[in-house]
Amino acid sequence: MKNDDMHSYMTECAAEAARVARGVTAAQLAGPTHCPGWDVRTLVNHWVLYTSHGLEHRALRKRLSEELTARDFTADPDWAEAYAAQLDRAVAAWDDPDVWEGEVDLGMAKMPAAEIASMIVKEMAVHGWDVATATGQDFRVSKGAARLVLDVVDRHGEIYRQYDGFADPVPVPDDAPVFERALAHSGRDPRLAQVKLDR
Repeated sequence: MKNDDMHSYMTECAAEAARVARGVTAAQLAGPTHCPGWDVRTLVNHWVLYTSHGLEHRALRKRLSEELTARDFTADPDWAEAYAAQLDRAVAAWDDPDVWEGEVDLGMAKMPAAEIASMIVKEMAVHGWDVATATGQDFRVSKGAARLVLDVVDRHGEIYRQYDGFADPVPVPDDAPVFERALAHSGRDPRLAQVKLDR
C-alpha cells in the first residue's frame, strides 16, 4: 500500500476516533467493556495514549514518557477535545514523506516506520470500535481503511495473541463486510455492536 493511501486512512480513522470520543459521557467511563478486566476509562486511556501520543512519538522517533504512560487522560473533563487535538498533531507529523522512511526503534526491536503506522491505525480503528460498542455507538470506516485493518490483523495476529492483545478468532461468513472480518479475526464478535445499538 502506498504511504499516501495509508496517510489518508490514518486521517479518516483519526476523525472517526475523535467523533466517537466526543460521544462518550462521563457517566459511561466507569461502565464495563467486552475487554476482560477493562472498564471504559481504562480502555479510553489506552486508546488515547497509543493512538494519538504514541502515533506522534513514533513519527518523531521519541519514546513515550512515564508521565504520559501513567496519565489518566479522562480526569480532564475536556479529554475528548484534547484527544482530537492530539490526533490532529499526530496525523500532521506523518504528513512528511521522510517520516515514512527508515525504521522506528521500539526498544526491544526495530520495525519499518510504515509498518508501525499501519499497526497504530489498526489500534485506532479496533479500539475505536471497542469504545463505540461499550458506549452504544458505532465506528464507521471506508472499505479501504477496513482492508488496511484486516491486513494488519492477519499479518500480526499471532504476535498480538501471544501478548493477550487478541483473543481467538471469531467465526464469521466469508462474505461478511471487511471491517467485521477484521474485528472477528482479532477475536472480537462484530455482533456485539448490533446488540448494543439495538437495545
